[in-house]
Amino acid sequence: MLDLKIVGGVIVDGSGAPRRRGDVGVRDGRIVAVGDVPEDARETVDATGRIVVPGFVDVHTHYDAQVFWDPALSPSCFHGVTTVIGGFCGFSIAPLTPEAAEYLAPMLARVEGMPVQTLLSAVPWNWRSFGEYLDTIEGKVGLNAGFFAGHSAIRRVVMGERAVGQKATPEDVEAMKALLGQSLAEGALGFSTSIAVAHFDGDGQPVPSRWADFSEIVALGGVVRDYEGTGLELLPDLDFGPGIPELMTDFSVAGQRAVNWNALGIMGHENARKLADHQLSVSNFARERGGEVIALTVPVSGSIFMNLKSGFVFDSNPGIWAALFRMPVDKRIEAFRDPEIRRQMQAGLDEIPLESFLVFRRQIDRFTVVSVVDESNRKYEGRLVGEIAAEGNRTPLDVMLDIAIADGLVTTFAPATSPSDAETFRLKGEIWLDDRTLIGASDAGAHLDMIDIFSFSTGLLQQGVREHGVITFEEAVYQITDRAARYFGLIDRGLLKAGYHADIVILDEATVGRGPTYFRYDVPGNEPRTYADAIGIEHVFVNGVEVVRHGEHTGKLPGKVLRSGKDTRTVPLDAMHEGRQARLLETA
Repeated sequence: MLDLKIVGGVIVDGSGAPRRRGDVGVRDGRIVAVGDVPEDARETVDATGRIVVPGFVDVHTHYDAQVFWDPALSPSCFHGVTTVIGGFCGFSIAPLTPEAAEYLAPMLARVEGMPVQTLLSAVPWNWRSFGEYLDTIEGKVGLNAGFFAGHSAIRRVVMGERAVGQKATPEDVEAMKALLGQSLAEGALGFSTSIAVAHFDGDGQPVPSRWADFSEIVALGGVVRDYEGTGLELLPDLDFGPGIPELMTDFSVAGQRAVNWNALGIMGHENARKLADHQLSVSNFARERGGEVIALTVPVSGSIFMNLKSGFVFDSNPGIWAALFRMPVDKRIEAFRDPEIRRQMQAGLDEIPLESFLVFRRQIDRFTVVSVVDESNRKYEGRLVGEIAAEGNRTPLDVMLDIAIADGLVTTFAPATSPSDAETFRLKGEIWLDDRTLIGASDAGAHLDMIDIFSFSTGLLQQGVREHGVITFEEAVYQITDRAARYFGLIDRGLLKAGYHADIVILDEATVGRGPTYFRYDVPGNEPRTYADAIGIEHVFVNGVEVVRHGEHTGKLPGKVLRSGKDTRTVPLDAMHEGRQARLLETA
């Protein structure tokens, strides 16, 4: 007898093939039959009028810490995600030492937007090796979860305080290679690092990986080639300046693995196509030299919420900006009042190239005042900074600083980012179908009060499929199931196919999407996080166990901790080179 049978639904199996009517049978956490399933089951779910798809794979999260205070891994679970990969940008929380933990917690608070008191109170920090970290969460997580070993963690464990401010000695590099090798042997899915200019630690200094020579990064990348089912990730300077294509290519060739980077976004300005082509040209450069570089791309028109207290993103502006955000808040407010400081801040903004991926940083006039604290600012909520500036004959920067100072710097601003117009989505659709990209980059678990792209899956089906029609439903599902699973070498995941793990979602194609963004105060310490409810996701099964039923969590935690070589296989460098257009014609 089957444990579960899903009957009456329309099956979109994740391969990109046309939909078909059929049933799905599940036993012992695996799919045993798809199509005609006559065998009886202990539980039957009627999916009449609904679509049955594989569970979605989130290819870039930071759930490493959240798993301890929210093992369900919300809101991802409600949006149909059944597998998450974390430990990216060099920011894993294993391996560990007590001294490293004291550094990593405030670093994560600064660079990944996780409340430091939550990290200190809700995360035990009591493991040492990567394997011990995985053992700590085994059996206690609602979704399948695998993690990369991060460069900043490894560098801090090996070099201690020297990890910030100093180059590694040859002995340091060998010790880091050995520690990374141990982590991979114990189940880390790969190695991640960052050289991004926006990444600062709790002291306002560049994170440890940013102090590494490129030779150190390449040497560590070479370690993964000896471990089955592993990969590489590198967060670069998103403008891909001189030397970056060479670094990413050498990194890939050394490890004989594809390198993914986060994230290619379509910001909607006049240079969007040119910028996307420039960023994707790095993949061409790598392929011509025997490597592979894949861009993660954000499918949704998300929001970004920023403030001048945390300073994240602002602190990566040129000139005086970074130094200001190393100041205590009271000193920073005093500096913000100084006309000369403001002049230098504006000069820094003016240095940001118009063709930069992060050009929105200089477009202060297009920032919206989202929420304020001081009653004197209430009249500004919902308005553009530029409009307010025009009324008072002030500069947009002056307006932003004046409002923020009155609020003690906690005013929430939202820059103009990715619009939802048809032209932008036509370009997005082209990029989704490019074999140099992978849909994802949700950052779920990080930047809790800043971004809302955790709903990438439902957003893709709502905006990309239903509202703009730039991708078919079957192709969209393929992109975030089988294609994502194959990139990471996940064994028996990503398809509705006999023998595969029973990660299954039942949804309403006509309504699937996401609700409006709002703030929930459910992070330990009553801290806020952005949130959006899923729409049209009716059932979510992980390894054959229902975790979501009609928008409510069942309380069950059937997720599997994924370990390299056991739950993943090595992926050939050219595995993502698809005759995709031919496949689409065959399945049309």
